Amino acid sequence: MGIRFRWSGYLLGFSLGGFFDGILLHQILQWHHLLSAIDADDVRFQVAADGYFHALMYVIAGIGLWMLATSRQVSPRLLLADALIGFGVWHVVDGLLSHWLLGIHRIRMDSGNPLLWDLLWLAVFGLVPLVVGVLMRRGVGGDSPRQSAGAARVLMALLTAAAGFQAMRPQENGFTAVLFAPGTGQAEIMRAVVSVDGQMVWSDRTGELVVMRLAGETSAWRLFRQGAILVSGGGLPPGCFTNLRS
Repeated sequence: MGIRFRWSGYLLGFSLGGFFDGILLHQILQWHHLLSAIDADDVRFQVAADGYFHALMYVIAGIGLWMLATSRQVSPRLLLADALIGFGVWHVVDGLLSHWLLGIHRIRMDSGNPLLWDLLWLAVFGLVPLVVGVLMRRGVGGDSPRQSAGAARVLMALLTAAAGFQAMRPQENGFTAVLFAPGTGQAEIMRAVVSVDGQMVWSDRTGELVVMRLAGETSAWRLFRQGAILVSGGGLPPGCFTNLRS
């Protein structure tokens, strides 16, 4: 199999590892943010950093999808093997770089034994997928292209797109975090909230980072036309912001 096809799997698995981390740990479990160990009291800074992190994962996923779409040969099993390798590599890199070398966050910032959680996460989501992917690739050997190649491409594209969309969409609890451009006035922000039938529940000291509750099926994407530069599904109830400061 060509190098382009192999790297498409690596990049897609790597980006899916990043989305998995961001969606599960940043948003659902709320164990940490990307830069939790740096100025944890500045929630605006934390939410923006998470947003740019997801944007980077989108870029990597886009490159992987382009390489997959332009590769001339594909084996679904090899694609899965390479994606598992990329997924595992993400967690190994995140553990070594983010947790220990740079120290920008730990898996559980509120744990009395953060090293235990770091090692457990590295083993389960880093080393295990990496080893399984390598063994799968060795077992496939010179596996020939199959008729399901097109379905494999579509499935990987849909999986990546769904992960990215989940990372940005409002959560089922109805809370959405919105970051407005610096200098946006309070009157403009309130008009933006009203335009989507939202209810303001929290804002930071500058007033430019707000958490709102959306009513019904109102689309939060309309906020981009009102001066928002980031609309994230990471909106948290006000009590969760207190936990960030503890």
